[in-house]
Amino acid sequence: MLGSAPGLSGRWERLEPRPRARMLRQVLHAGLRTSFHALGRFVAGHPVFFASAPVLISILLGASFSRYRVEEDVESLLAPKHSLAKIEGNLVESLFPVNRSKHALYSDLQTPGRYGRVIVTTRKGSVLEPLHLDTILKLHRRIYQMQVTVPASGSNSFNYSFSYLCLPDDKNVCIIDDIIRAMEEIQSARAFNRTIPVLRYPITQLADGRQAYIGHQLGGVQGWGPNGAVRGPGLGARGEAVRSARALQLTYYLQARGSLMDRVAGQWEKAFCAELRHFSALHPKLGLYPSTSSSLRTDFQFSSVLARRPLLASLGVCGFLAILCCSMRDCVRSKPWLGLLALLSITLSGLTAAGILNLTGATYNSTYLGIPFVMLGHGLFGSFEMLSSWRRTREDQHVKERVAGVFEDVMLRFSGSTMLHLMTLGLAASPLTNMEAVRLFCRTAALAITISYVYMLSFYSSCLVFTGYLETGYRHGCFCRRVPKPERLDSKPAWYRCLMYTRYQDEAQSTSVPHAAGHGPPHPPAPSLTHTHVHTHPHAANNPNAHAHMVNSAHAHPRTQSTASADPHPQDSHLLLGCVRRCYGDWITNTYVKPFVVLLYLIYISFGLMGFLQVTQGSDPSALVAMDTATVLYTRAQQRYFSSYSPVIGFYIYESAPYWNSSVQRDLLEYAKGFQRISWLEAYLNYLSDRNQSTSQPRENFTHILRHSFLREPQFAHFADDIIFAERGQGEEPDVAASRIFLVAKTTENKREEMSVLLDTLRRLSLTSQVRFLIFNPSFVYLDRYAAAVSSPLRHSLLAVLFLLGLSSLAVVEPLVSVWLGLTLLSVQFGVLGFMTLWGVELDCMSVLCLISALGHSADCSGPLLCSFTSGRGESRTRWVRVALERHGVPSLQTLICYSAALVPVGSVRSNLTCTLFRCLAVTAGCSALHTLAFLPTLLTFLPPSKNRGHRAGGEGQRQEVECVEMNDSTRVVDQITTV
Repeated sequence: MLGSAPGLSGRWERLEPRPRARMLRQVLHAGLRTSFHALGRFVAGHPVFFASAPVLISILLGASFSRYRVEEDVESLLAPKHSLAKIEGNLVESLFPVNRSKHALYSDLQTPGRYGRVIVTTRKGSVLEPLHLDTILKLHRRIYQMQVTVPASGSNSFNYSFSYLCLPDDKNVCIIDDIIRAMEEIQSARAFNRTIPVLRYPITQLADGRQAYIGHQLGGVQGWGPNGAVRGPGLGARGEAVRSARALQLTYYLQARGSLMDRVAGQWEKAFCAELRHFSALHPKLGLYPSTSSSLRTDFQFSSVLARRPLLASLGVCGFLAILCCSMRDCVRSKPWLGLLALLSITLSGLTAAGILNLTGATYNSTYLGIPFVMLGHGLFGSFEMLSSWRRTREDQHVKERVAGVFEDVMLRFSGSTMLHLMTLGLAASPLTNMEAVRLFCRTAALAITISYVYMLSFYSSCLVFTGYLETGYRHGCFCRRVPKPERLDSKPAWYRCLMYTRYQDEAQSTSVPHAAGHGPPHPPAPSLTHTHVHTHPHAANNPNAHAHMVNSAHAHPRTQSTASADPHPQDSHLLLGCVRRCYGDWITNTYVKPFVVLLYLIYISFGLMGFLQVTQGSDPSALVAMDTATVLYTRAQQRYFSSYSPVIGFYIYESAPYWNSSVQRDLLEYAKGFQRISWLEAYLNYLSDRNQSTSQPRENFTHILRHSFLREPQFAHFADDIIFAERGQGEEPDVAASRIFLVAKTTENKREEMSVLLDTLRRLSLTSQVRFLIFNPSFVYLDRYAAAVSSPLRHSLLAVLFLLGLSSLAVVEPLVSVWLGLTLLSVQFGVLGFMTLWGVELDCMSVLCLISALGHSADCSGPLLCSFTSGRGESRTRWVRVALERHGVPSLQTLICYSAALVPVGSVRSNLTCTLFRCLAVTAGCSALHTLAFLPTLLTFLPPSKNRGHRAGGEGQRQEVECVEMNDSTRVVDQITTV
């Protein structure tokens, strides 16, 4: 009968075989939708189990917090895990261990296990003035005599002083800084009215004739220039007399042999800081900035302590807004508790993930502060999508069918976005990542996202079932009390009628068409999940059992009736949904607004490019600690007063070399040219020249004079720590197996950048030199390949997402969805990187973690909207953009509102780490909102895909509609097809 109907031949032509890729997508979609439909019915049939099981699991695993441990090795977190600098550091420690040093140590070169360090500054005047000099020496004596008691009480307690814990020299006397010896000489000369010795900078000569480098011990120096002129700070030449100095740095090295000595040294460091605080209160004219070996770890983890209350405030603000976003005027269809239950589901999943980490022996660090926000953005979007889909289901269906319909509509998209999260985080957590902090964060975040997804399927879905039964029984969404019918409600006061306002089903049937029963207007089927062979109007219901229209026409004719006018009860709609439907959707797709949106996107790209070209790497660990802490104050003082010279760089010759050869001597002197240097070779060659001896001698003579004459002179004895001799045969002079010299470079304000350039330059030189050498400074561990170590996880995650989208386009989603989503992710990532740089954020491990999570966040916001628009057929582009905004723009807007409000309390934390976290996540939310609510809705109205493809010309003006009504009963489904 249908075959004889006129004008239907064009429709049946569409039933011809499709391309295999499209058929495969349809089969997979149908199978996945059926699976999620069955899962939804199963969850709805056992709501008590799925609601109680996650709570019990979270409580049991939450009891494991007795095993809570904090990461203590900050260097392993923030420095590249595999770098040449670490290998070089191990080689240096094996050749010249600090515990074997018997003479001077350089505070910014050696990194012993324990130490105490202090920068002393003056409010006015110079630290070399008699009053300040005496006070500083008094402080030195108090620290030297300070004692700690371990254990604190008991008969086995012992008192330990610095003289017991210090590193001794060859005379068994504690090694102290050379500036202390110089100051003691000045004080002694003043006391006995002798001529005050001249203090030179940066290399001075002590009373025993030894040359000592004090550039890292004396800061803010003004020297005497020619003719008595005063030079600026740090501008003096080699050995220039010091006129005044604004700062002084003292370092006290401790031994940590065994667990007991390490414990004692830790107690001494705490007493050291307490003594400095007490001394600073007694002498307000001096500024004291202490630092110890544990300061960086303590201040880095202190960010977590500072963020506890702001995180609770974020949870409260987010909960309040989630309640508002889930509320409606209709008290029965309003579901405010679902907003809190969504947060509870996220909280339970975080507690479960933390319990698993505790049981597996994992440690915590402050970078984990970003994980709750990764879970919050993903979980809230899933919950708002489920609630939006619930409100589009038919109210006359059973709760199980409505929940199954929600699963069928939402869970495929939500599972896809979860896969994107796991792909980005999983690859960044792989061994390919060279930054331990990034790897641990991504591993933990991937675990948390997985558990959050499972709890969203179980706990939150069961809560949706319970609220569905409340709605079916016409109970108040907040107070759970049954709402009276209108005839009984008319006799109540006005406030009571307003509080108990709802619309009963019989009232809806009397004012709306039969197939539109529900509190809101009908919407299209899930266009992101399936493609029908016939055109579906945007006003068809989304449920598989709902009424649908199938159109066969030569041209797509969008309905002229607006969505707002089609809604029989506009007052029941959600506030944000009503705004998008009646105002924003028409405004953003207006012809006169589109040019301004395109112009705004060009401005967005321009500023993003401006910031992208200014990206700098933030390899300084002090940029990730809490503000106003000892580490930050000490770093500021060091940058202010000790930035004229670089840290001491060790130049290590790790193989035997012919030092007696004139060409080798010339090369080594050339390498050190331009540096301030402490070189045994240069001093030895000058020693030979002063004695009218040739510097080019046979090996035996060269080594014999070095061992038996040069190193036995008092002023050169300290060079014995810089040379390692290797025995040859009996009766032969040993070889110089390894040696070291110390170099100091002149620097400007960009100290770390200059050190990075210097490192690369000297390394390239070592590859071509005939002398095998390496250079090392502890700061090189953070500088060496830091940019590559930080950026590689981001590149890997981005490439993995693009590969996943390309692969899924073959079998799962529309190819155009993958193309659009990939371009959107790149655009958002480009904007976030550029704008965070303009906001003063450097590219460090914390900002890279935020950039990795931004991939998943932007996919959550823009993915469903793109799927909804791309899958639509017929009508106009503008019409499908409005439909996509109504369906998925509103959940995205609700998520962004709650997410942005949750970030505000974190921005008030006095921590550099949380400041970076706040700025990066705020920029991510802003860029995602711009693309989801402005850029994509505008660009999709005039860029592919086309909405008219697949329609064949049939006769002008002809329009055929086929109405398909599915009638359900308890035993069978009957399809009645009627030609209209």
